[in-house]
Amino acid sequence: MNKRRVVISGVNSGIGYATALNFAKEGYMVFGLDLAEEANASLNLKMKTLGSELQYFKCDVSNSQEVEQFFGRLNTEIDVLVNNAGILGPRLKTEEYPTDAFEKILDINVKGVFYMTKYGLPHLKKDSNSAIVNVASVAGLVGMTNHIAYSASKHAVVGMTKTWALEYAKKGIRVNAVCPGFTDTSMVGNANLDKDYIAGLKYVTPMKRFGEAEEIAAGIYYLASASASFVTGQCLTLDGGLTAQ
Repeated sequence: MNKRRVVISGVNSGIGYATALNFAKEGYMVFGLDLAEEANASLNLKMKTLGSELQYFKCDVSNSQEVEQFFGRLNTEIDVLVNNAGILGPRLKTEEYPTDAFEKILDINVKGVFYMTKYGLPHLKKDSNSAIVNVASVAGLVGMTNHIAYSASKHAVVGMTKTWALEYAKKGIRVNAVCPGFTDTSMVGNANLDKDYIAGLKYVTPMKRFGEAEEIAAGIYYLASASASFVTGQCLTLDGGLTAQ
């Protein structure tokens, strides 16, 4: 009962999966959300080997009623909220971009973060150890050719992060974001990107590789931890030097 508690959206794969394991290693009780009926079996198994157990909930973060219901069922205080759920969308120029795809991406990547934060805030402990960490992207800091919806959505996440940091600093809640560069997750793997394009992404990254989900998860944990007790309203860029050029 004395464990610290974290809520993580998009927990079944990629950065969310790695983040759940990272917090479990640090002794947190983990509440995870995703679209599937059940938690990823391998995640459950790994959590148990760490002496922890994932408390899993099926929830569509783009649905405000489902998010509100989740927090109503949670019925406990939490220490950390990680807004990780998000999608990339198609790779197309703006004039070819489907309006339904644009709306879906903003529903999940922007409204989802807003709903999770709006309904999660009353559950966050009002002390200097509480934190919200939003998963944005380097696409929230610079433009991203042929990904207008994704870039727009991640710029919005960065803006919301800074606004919430100002609104809740005096209440002891820190709000920050991580801005990953190209990361080796299912989001990239499922985007139907050709090999030459993927090779090009690695080429333009000074470290000549993609990031690992575990590396992004480490950044998320840092921002949520006491080591970042004087950090709020910031975007931690984890991109292998991409935006330093």
